[in-house]
Amino acid sequence: MYAVVDLETTGGYALRNRVTEVAIYRFDGIRILDEFHSLVNPERPIPPFITQLTGINDEMVAAAPTFKEIAKTIDEFTRDHVFVAHNAGFDYSFLRREFKSLGTNFIRKKLCTVRLSRKIVPGLHSYSLGTLCATLGIPIENRHRAFGDARATVTLLQYLLNNDRVNHIEEALSRYSREGTLPPNLARKEFDLLPEEVGVYYFMDKKGKVIYVGKAKNIRRRVLTHFQQFGRSRRSMEFRNQIHGIAYELCGNELVAYLLESHEIKKNWPRFNRSQRFTRYCWGIYKYCDQNGYQRLIVSKSTKSNLPLISFKTFDQAWDFLRQQADRYSLCKRLCNIQTVSGSCLDYSAGNCHGACIREESASNYNQRVMDFQENIKYLDNSYLLLGKGRHYQETSLVLVENGKYKGFGFAEDNIQETELDGLIQNITSYADNQDVQRIIDSYLHQHPGTRRIWLNPQDSPISSRPIS
Repeated sequence: MYAVVDLETTGGYALRNRVTEVAIYRFDGIRILDEFHSLVNPERPIPPFITQLTGINDEMVAAAPTFKEIAKTIDEFTRDHVFVAHNAGFDYSFLRREFKSLGTNFIRKKLCTVRLSRKIVPGLHSYSLGTLCATLGIPIENRHRAFGDARATVTLLQYLLNNDRVNHIEEALSRYSREGTLPPNLARKEFDLLPEEVGVYYFMDKKGKVIYVGKAKNIRRRVLTHFQQFGRSRRSMEFRNQIHGIAYELCGNELVAYLLESHEIKKNWPRFNRSQRFTRYCWGIYKYCDQNGYQRLIVSKSTKSNLPLISFKTFDQAWDFLRQQADRYSLCKRLCNIQTVSGSCLDYSAGNCHGACIREESASNYNQRVMDFQENIKYLDNSYLLLGKGRHYQETSLVLVENGKYKGFGFAEDNIQETELDGLIQNITSYADNQDVQRIIDSYLHQHPGTRRIWLNPQDSPISSRPIS
C-alpha cells in the first residue's frame, strides 16, 4: 500500500517554512482507494513568489485548518503505507518537521519517484515531474497544486511499477536500502562504491564540476551523515539537489586527508565549501623584550610587515590560546598582558607565578620558558619528514617540511630506511605552503605527540631535544 503525497509550502526548506497545502492518495498499485486534500493555514504570510508559483495566497488559507488540526488525519492516512513523493526527501522533511513541532515523530518507509525514474526510465535530460509526465504521456492538471501534482505522481508510480523489470522498487524498499536517504540525482551505485577508510571525498554537479570537498576517517559514513542532515536549510536543500556524482581519494591517515582537503578546496573553490576558501588569520601572538630584559607576549592584529609567532582567525582564539599556554609554561600573566595590574600579578600570591612580574625571577630563567613555548608552536628552521599510515598495510605516508615550510606529501613502501632520505623525498608531490597547512600540521603534532619523525638536519634531532607537545 502506498501513500502518494505532495505538499505546497511557504519556502524551499523545512526548518523555517510551513505547509500550505497537502494532498494524499492511498494507492494499491492498481487503483486509488482513498484520498485526502486540504489547504493548510501556515500561521504566517505566504511570500509573493510562492503565490505566483502555486496560486495559493493568504486569503485562501485564512480559514483553512492549521497543521495541528489535520495532523491526526495525516498520521492515520499514511500509517502502514509506503510514503511516495516526487523528490520524497523534500515532502518528507516538511512533514517530519511539522510533526516534531507537535512533539510527535513521523517515520515512514519512503520511495522517491525521481530516483526510481532515473533507473527505470534512463537517459532523460530532466526528471522534473513536468518533463516526466510530458515524456510518458501522463496528464498533469493543476500544476504546482498539491492535489494536481500528487495525482500525476500516482500515475507515474503506476507506470514505474508496470515497467520495473529488474525489481528496483523492491530493492529500494529493502530493510537495508539507503534509497530514501540519497540525493534524488545520485546513482545508488556511486554511494555503494564508497570505502570505509580515511580520505577525501568530492561531490560533483551534473557537469562534473566539484561543488564540495570534505575529509573523513570513514568516507562512507561521513557522506551518509551529509545526506541525513539535508533539509535543515535552503542552502542544504539546494546542495542536495545538485549532487550528481561522488569521487574520493584514499589518504591513509588524517593528517594527509586534512592537507589534501585544504589543497583541493583552494584549487577547486567549491561553491558549498565555506571554510578555507577565504581563510584570513587577522590576529596573532607577538613577542618583544621589555626594558628589564624580559621576553613579553601580546595578542595583536597581524600585519604583512610583522609576522606573529602564531596566527588565529579571531581575537578570542588568540587570547584563549595565550591564556592556556601561560598556564602550561608557568608564564607570568602580567608579562603576557593578560592581567593589567601593577606590581605582582594575581597568580604570584597563589604560588602560580615565579615572580618575573616583580623581577624576583631572573630574566634568563623566565625567558627560557618563553623560548620553550615558542619552539613548541613553531617549526622554526626545522626540516623533517612526518611518517604515518599509508593507503594499504605495506605503505607509509610522508609529509615533508623543509626549513619550516610545508613542501608536500607522498607515499613510500613500508620498509623505510632513514639512511635513504633522498629516495624518500623523491616520493613527495609538491603542494603549496600557506597558513592553513601550517596550522593543520601544528595542530596535528600537538594532538599526536607520538607521530614518527625523521629529522633531515642533525642539529634538529630529538636527542638534542625539542619537545613537540
